[in-house]
Amino acid sequence: MEKVIRRALVSVYHKEGLAEILKLLHEQGVEFVSTGGTSTFIEGLGYPCVAVEDLTMYPSMLGGRVKTLHPAIQGGILARRGHETDQKEVLEYGLSLIDLVIVDLYPFEATVASGASEEDIIEKIDIGGISLIRGAAKNFEDVVIIPSQADYATLLEILRERGARTTLEERRHFARRAFAVSSHYDSAIFRYFDGEEHSELRLTADEAKPLRYGENPHQKGVFYGDLDRYFEQLHGKELSYNNLQDVEAAVSLIQDFSEPTFAILKHNNACGCASRPTLLEAWTDALAGDPVSAFGGVLVANRPIDVATAREIDKLFLEVLIAPDFEAEALTILEGKKNRILLRQKEAIDARWSYRSMLGGVLAQETDRAVETTAEMKPVTKVAPTAEELTDLVFATKLVKHSKSNAIVLGKGGQLIASGVGQTSRVDALKQAIEKARHFGFDLKGAVLASDAFFPFDDCVTLAAEAGITAIAQPGGSVRDADSIAAADRLGVAMVMTGVRHFKH
Repeated sequence: MEKVIRRALVSVYHKEGLAEILKLLHEQGVEFVSTGGTSTFIEGLGYPCVAVEDLTMYPSMLGGRVKTLHPAIQGGILARRGHETDQKEVLEYGLSLIDLVIVDLYPFEATVASGASEEDIIEKIDIGGISLIRGAAKNFEDVVIIPSQADYATLLEILRERGARTTLEERRHFARRAFAVSSHYDSAIFRYFDGEEHSELRLTADEAKPLRYGENPHQKGVFYGDLDRYFEQLHGKELSYNNLQDVEAAVSLIQDFSEPTFAILKHNNACGCASRPTLLEAWTDALAGDPVSAFGGVLVANRPIDVATAREIDKLFLEVLIAPDFEAEALTILEGKKNRILLRQKEAIDARWSYRSMLGGVLAQETDRAVETTAEMKPVTKVAPTAEELTDLVFATKLVKHSKSNAIVLGKGGQLIASGVGQTSRVDALKQAIEKARHFGFDLKGAVLASDAFFPFDDCVTLAAEAGITAIAQPGGSVRDADSIAAADRLGVAMVMTGVRHFKH
C-alpha cells in the first residue's frame, strides 16, 4: 500500500547528500520540521521549515539534550492512521502527523576512536535521535524512517522514480535498517562502558556479504564485516568462505615479520616461507620449501610486488596473492589469469579479540600477539645456541605460532624447510617434517626446530638430533622438562625455552 509523504522531520548530524533529497521533497510540497543546525541548513537552501519548538511549545533545553522528546513529536510519528482511537487523540491534542523521519545519529564510535575525553564521548550518546528512529520504525505501516546517512541514496532513488510516495515493502525495508542501526549504536555504547570486562557479548557488523557458498557447496555462507577497510581487490573472482579463512591466516602470519618475507599457505598452514634481502629471493626460497603444496595456494608478502617477482609468481597456479602494493607492470603481468585474486592490503588487522561459534554459543579470547625475540629465548642446556641458530629459532617460532597443533616447524637460514601440522602425536608431527624436508632435498644438519608445546618425553629430542637438528625451541612447562633437557645435553643439542605456548586448533 502506497503512502504519501506530506510532512518530514529532519534531524541529522551528517548533512552531506541531504540537499538533493530536500529539493525533491520541497518540489513535492512536503513540509519540513527540524531542529537546531539542521533547521538552519534547510532554511539556508531556501526552504521553509517549522521549528520543533513551535510544535512542542518548549525550547531546546539542557544543552540540547532535550529537543524532540515530547508527545507533540512522538505522537505525530507513532499515531496509527487507520486506528480510530489514535485519530481521535490526534484531533483532541492537535498533533501534526509526520510521514517521514530522517535521522543521522551523533558519531559515537568515531568520537571514541578519536581518543576524546569521556565528557565528549558521553555527549555523543544520541537520545532523541534513537527515540525518533525506534518510533518511526515501529509505525512503519504509515511512516518512512531513514536512520542514517548510508540510507540517503536509497530514499533519493525512490523520490526520483515516484516522487514523495513509498510502498509498504519499502517502509518495512527502512524499518529493518532502522533497528539494525539502533542495535549497532547501542552495542557500541555498551562496549564502551563494558571496557575490558567482557561481561556480555554484543557484536554487530553493518556489512553483510553473501558468499558463493560456505565451506562446502551444500552450505550457505555470509561474511559480516568491512573487508574494504583492510583490502582493495585489484583483480579476480569474488572471495569465497575458504579464501577468507586462508586470507586471515596469511595476513596474521605475515604481520609478525618485519624483514622482506614471502609466505605460501595451504589450508591455513604455511607450506613455504622465507625471509631474504629481496622479495624475489624470499619468493624463490619460500616456493622451494614445498613446490607441490604451493599449487593453488594463498600467497602473501610484506613488500610491494615488483616486476621480477611477478614474472616468477606468474608461473604458478595460485588462488590469492596479498601484498601491500603492486608495481604497475607487475600488476599487468599477474592480471593475465582471469580468476587469480589479487589483494592490496591497506592496513594491518588490529582485532584485539577473536571469536568462534561453539555449542550454540561463542568462545572468545584475546588475539595471540606474542612474538618471541632472541632475548626471550632462555637457554637450558650445556650447549648454547649460536647467534645464527637463535635467529632461526625466532623465525621458526613465528611460523609454529600460526600452524595447526600438534605442530613442529623446521627452519634453516631464514627459510621454512618443513613442518608437521595437525597431528595427534607430536612425534608423528616431527617425523612428518623430517621426511618432508628430506623429500625436497634439504640438509637438516644445522637446522632448528620449534614446537608449539612442551616435550613431555625425550623422544622428539632424540629424533631431532638423529636427523642433524642442532637447536630446539619449546615453551617448557612439563613436569618432565628435566628429561628433555638431559637428552639434549647427552646428544649435544642446544635447547631454549620461550615460556610461551602457541597451541592452535
